[in-house]
Amino acid sequence: MKISARNMLKGKVKMIIPGSVNSEITIELPGGQEITSIITKKSVENLGLSVGKTAYAVIKSSEVMIAID
Repeated sequence: MKISARNMLKGKVKMIIPGSVNSEITIELPGGQEITSIITKKSVENLGLSVGKTAYAVIKSSEVMIAID
């Protein structure tokens, strides 16, 4: 796989919460951290996602904001 995004986090699908149009996918990273994304149900089907399957969280953004209290 080649992709222009520089931030790819490999992990395993921990949880899939299906909705009527979109699904919430949680990926557990090797250190135990979790990252969650909302994608279409069709994308879940096309990717063949299931709990325990290896997947990548691909982060592509032109801006990341940092905040403090």
